[in-house]
Amino acid sequence: MADVQPRDAAQFYNLPDLYPEEWPAQLDSDSEGEGEGPSKSDDYRRRSQIRYSGLIPGKRDQERFKGGDGAALKDEPDPLGGPDTILRTLRMRGLPVDDERVRKQFLLSSKGFSASDFLSETQESASTQSLLQGLDYLSRSIDEKSASLKMLVESNFERFVRVKATLDNVYTEMKNSGESNSRLHRSPSGEHRRSGSQLGGSSTTGLWRSKSKPALRPDTPSPGSLTNVSGISTPLAEASEQARELWSEALNGQQREEGLKSILDAVEKQREMYEIGGHLSKSIRERDYQTIFDQYNSARRFANEAKAVAERAASTKQPLRDEQVYTILVTGRMWMDVEKQIQAFKRDLWKRLSNAQSTSPVGAGGVQAEEHMELIAALLELGVEDNPVWVWLLSRYDYLKNKITAFCQRSRFEIETLRRRLAAGKKPDPQLVAPYLRNSLSEGSRPSRHHLDSESVIELWECIHTFLKKLLSVQGGILGDVLGFWDSTQSFLDGSKQRLLPAGFDGESRKHHRLSTSGVNDLKDGIIELMGLIRDNVVTIFAEPPEDLASLIPSALPTSPTVPFAGLTRESRLMIDPQNIPPLPEKTGQPWDDFAFWPPYSNSLSGVHYLGEFLILIGTAASEMASLSPISGHSGSYDRLKLLVSGTRERCARAACAAWNSDAELCKYLEDWTRHQTIKSLSKMPSYFMTFESSILSGMQKILYISESMRKPGAVEVVTPPPAKLLQLVRTQFVASVYKALSGLVENAEHPVNADADIEWVLPSPEAAATGPDTHSSVFAGGGVDSNNRNVRILLTLSNLKALRAEHVPQLITTFESSFAVKLTDESKTIQDVLGQIDTRLFQSYLKPIVENLKHTIHEGIASPDWVPANSRPDQIRPYVYSTMLSLVMVHNEVSTTLPMRVPTPQSSSSSNLTNKILAELLTQVSSALLEAFMRRSQYTLPALMQATLDTEFIAQTLSQYSTDAASKVQGQIYLELDRRTTNDARAKLQAELGEMRGVLKRLREATRGEFACFRKPKTPSSSK
Repeated sequence: MADVQPRDAAQFYNLPDLYPEEWPAQLDSDSEGEGEGPSKSDDYRRRSQIRYSGLIPGKRDQERFKGGDGAALKDEPDPLGGPDTILRTLRMRGLPVDDERVRKQFLLSSKGFSASDFLSETQESASTQSLLQGLDYLSRSIDEKSASLKMLVESNFERFVRVKATLDNVYTEMKNSGESNSRLHRSPSGEHRRSGSQLGGSSTTGLWRSKSKPALRPDTPSPGSLTNVSGISTPLAEASEQARELWSEALNGQQREEGLKSILDAVEKQREMYEIGGHLSKSIRERDYQTIFDQYNSARRFANEAKAVAERAASTKQPLRDEQVYTILVTGRMWMDVEKQIQAFKRDLWKRLSNAQSTSPVGAGGVQAEEHMELIAALLELGVEDNPVWVWLLSRYDYLKNKITAFCQRSRFEIETLRRRLAAGKKPDPQLVAPYLRNSLSEGSRPSRHHLDSESVIELWECIHTFLKKLLSVQGGILGDVLGFWDSTQSFLDGSKQRLLPAGFDGESRKHHRLSTSGVNDLKDGIIELMGLIRDNVVTIFAEPPEDLASLIPSALPTSPTVPFAGLTRESRLMIDPQNIPPLPEKTGQPWDDFAFWPPYSNSLSGVHYLGEFLILIGTAASEMASLSPISGHSGSYDRLKLLVSGTRERCARAACAAWNSDAELCKYLEDWTRHQTIKSLSKMPSYFMTFESSILSGMQKILYISESMRKPGAVEVVTPPPAKLLQLVRTQFVASVYKALSGLVENAEHPVNADADIEWVLPSPEAAATGPDTHSSVFAGGGVDSNNRNVRILLTLSNLKALRAEHVPQLITTFESSFAVKLTDESKTIQDVLGQIDTRLFQSYLKPIVENLKHTIHEGIASPDWVPANSRPDQIRPYVYSTMLSLVMVHNEVSTTLPMRVPTPQSSSSSNLTNKILAELLTQVSSALLEAFMRRSQYTLPALMQATLDTEFIAQTLSQYSTDAASKVQGQIYLELDRRTTNDARAKLQAELGEMRGVLKRLREATRGEFACFRKPKTPSSSK
């Protein structure tokens, strides 16, 4: 008994409950005898009690067979495996389970069992999953019952045959005796079969079923029928008792099996309907959309069929069959479960559709997987009241609008905060700015951005650049999102996307395939508004003065599902603290006070570089925006885009020109007093200046024309030609920058700004140490320059000016004219005049101390008392001539070593050499000094006349290669003045001595050939041959 279940124990002992609160009244009744039936002997009763002591004897046993159901309608376990019994479940639902008619509908052992009533009442709140589990339990129970019944029949078959034969003989004898008992001829199997058919079970027949039921029927014969069978009444009762013992459990199990089979048949018949809920739940978890659609459409077909059956019955006023009622109930329960899941799934689809903000991401293999199209198609397939296309378009519009506002507000706050911090800082020293101005912005040699300006300035430039790229970039920027949104909108407007959308169940979603005219107009206005919002934020940065930070403190980013910010970067250079906002700096008269986009103390080189990049982004973005049909068809929007480009360009050009003007004054700091790498007669200053000016001109050309933004084929023209006033501004600033740079050269030569008093020599960088075959001196070819030597500085500056005047400035003018399509005829002439004036000024500045020293030496030498020779025929030049010539040698050495020249060629004239120019000028000045000194004497004797002629001719012939017309003219005047101050006799004698004087002069020149070899004209390759 260990395996007996509690509910089986209650049924076994005929208890209404396993834990009764009082003694059952039926157990108090007498259990002995059966009314008018013959009494059993004490021996038989004792044996019966001993054999069947585990059973309830007497009347309770007989009630089990009375009336067909009788006491057999006791509580039964849930055939679907539930924890409670059938009657307990019904009692909890408030049904009158004490009523036999109610029990007959729900107990499997009853002939009136109804499967539809049983499922609708006992399993009303059960889920689809639990019904499927009950079906499995029911199938296993039937298999177990069938197996036990088969074993019972096989093991007792012989006993069954004997009892059957006995009963057949008894009834045959009664029939032959002429007694007619209608009840003995009436078989209950027909009624049972009819009851079984009502349960939905099949009317199967078998040998044991058709013949055992009459034999086991416990009906007691009437008194009149016992006349001829009184002798066999006792054996008949014993046989009946034995049959009941053998087959009661089998028959009861068969009846329960038939009830279970009826339930199983009903469930199997509607199996697809029962499984829809489970399959749908699994498909929703796996997001298998196609299976979801198939299951939901199947459920809708079942629901429509059930609805049609009910409507047809109502229209014809015919009652529904039990099977139809059951089908309608099961369909309703299935539909409630399916609709509940589908509604939850739809809510999830709506939420995901509102958050599906990405458009046309490229998947594997280049296939574009648009998530929003998949969600829209799913909603249309399931059937919705609201138009998912319109809902997605509105949510996308709201998302983009909020994204633009939040991103721009945050970025403008960062830009203004960084600008204020820079303005509050200290102005950098010119020596720190100059290295940045030496960098080139030409293509192929563009330096790193960190080499253009200080770290803090570059940070602000990069902040603005990042803001513009994320806002205006077509690839990955907000503008790209807006353009993608319009492309998607356009595809819905022209109907191309609708061809990919389903029509839904029975075409119910086809109404959502078209947008209304008002909706189309609203979408176009929305695109114009988004583009206007982008434009206004760019204008705020570039066309308006600095903003008030208090109005720019960004609020918390929205977390609403309709405004997802997953695509918006949350990177920030600043921690925004409303309590620690940098104050607005006072205006100091600097140009950048009125520009919100210009970093304070930024140099012009970094400015034109970044402003050119900014304008390319703005011009390209404006062209892309103007290409949209709502913008191109709206003249006001198109004009505002053109104004955006032109206004931003003008502001950028003015800011760049202001910085250009300031940096031109710092060009003098470009001079580092190191030699050019290839041309050793120049410092690096001309190349630095050329690089700086070329870079600025190139950047200004990009700013004014923004040509790169129009390179895309089919780009809408939004960039207008620069106005004349803007070109004039750049033209004026270019000429001014050249003037200021040249003035700085003069100032630098006379008062060096980069020279350190403690450092006598400025050594070059390692790359300048290379020497070439055309250098004059290997010592100075290394690039070392005595920057503290005024003469050295002036000589290098003179050489630089010569290079600027002959090559660099004309090249810059040509570059300007080709870049801006203007002629600088007047400006070019003016610049050349200024260069000539500066060159003359520096040249005279260099010669002045030398000339004064030479004049002093010459005047003192000629005025000396021993200048006149003691004998009548001088054979030596005077010491002052040697001193003068040695001074000129020192000058020649200083110039030639400071400005090493290339080896002369036939195409190069020595007169172009700065050394020749200086010595030629000094020869003229020496001749003038001789003239002045000679004019101070009133009379010349023959020896004095001969000495003056010898000194003058020695200097003139030694420096003959530097002779000029001016020097020759002065020398001619010397002889005139000498002739005026002598006598005729002395003139005549001088003519006689000229031959001798030529010999002396030749001898003196030969004697000093080594000392004054530097003055000899170098031999050219052709002359050496």
